[in-house]
Amino acid sequence: MDKHDNDHAITREDLRGTTPEPTYGGVTSFMRRKYTKDMSGVDVAVLGVPFDTATTNRPGTRLGPRAIRNASTIMAWERPYGMDFDPFEKLAVVDAGDAHFDFGRPEQVPDAIEAAAYGIISKGPGLLTLGGDHFISYPLLKAHVSKHGGPISILHFDAHSDTWADENDRIDHGTMFWWATKQGLIDPATSVQIGIRTSNPDTLGFNIIDATKVHSQSIEATVAAARKWLGDTPVYVTFDIDCLDPSYAPGTGTPVCGGLTSHQAMSVLRGLQGINVIGMDVVEVAPAYDVGEITALAASHIAMELLYLYANRPVS
Repeated sequence: MDKHDNDHAITREDLRGTTPEPTYGGVTSFMRRKYTKDMSGVDVAVLGVPFDTATTNRPGTRLGPRAIRNASTIMAWERPYGMDFDPFEKLAVVDAGDAHFDFGRPEQVPDAIEAAAYGIISKGPGLLTLGGDHFISYPLLKAHVSKHGGPISILHFDAHSDTWADENDRIDHGTMFWWATKQGLIDPATSVQIGIRTSNPDTLGFNIIDATKVHSQSIEATVAAARKWLGDTPVYVTFDIDCLDPSYAPGTGTPVCGGLTSHQAMSVLRGLQGINVIGMDVVEVAPAYDVGEITALAASHIAMELLYLYANRPVS
């Protein structure tokens, strides 16, 4: 491929490397990676899950994967500032498109998401998922536990704990980590929730660094605490964009004031290099409420930080 060709999402032959093309045109994929269902030689696949019927407030995150992909093209021409290396030089990353499910059969959606995720990771690649509302993390966790065994740890960035008790087996973006804990998918004792700023009396034993604590202490202190609890356990990283303050991420369904800045979130992720990441997602981008695409842009930057984190994981 001539490096000056356009539409790298289609024409790219080498899965590695960063090649520039106009940010305002061309076929859109996440960071201009090759759009393919072929997992041969792939280290990480990007999967969209355009699902938002589990939300409790404003809908619209079904359009999140498309918005994140579109915003990512703005920075696809070079590696993000401050990284020691270009993740795309170390990782062969492709965009695998979106998970397919029948929106008219909502009871079948969780299994369809799990099957789409497992269909990728069972072939070897890691998975970066773009949501979609936060419920999608539940079937994604099930897929990763099927591959890696469980329980696993989660590194969870959010304004909400998403561990509200649920005895009715709801498809709900506020209860899925309650279910994941009760079913032994995740271990709260080795998991960390960062940025929480809504009340839930029952923490289920999760380690919590709430938004107030993040603001009152140094980034280094937050990183040290998170690293201590996560240890060398297998970690699934899930980033709800409403972890960020609405001034940095207005385009989300359940915004809560007092959140992290994009700099704080990215700095914490940058500080956690070396943890044993096995999977990751960025969720809850609702572009209908966005302003100047700043939420989608923040999400695309967070997604790149997750790829960098994955590229720096310990490899046995």
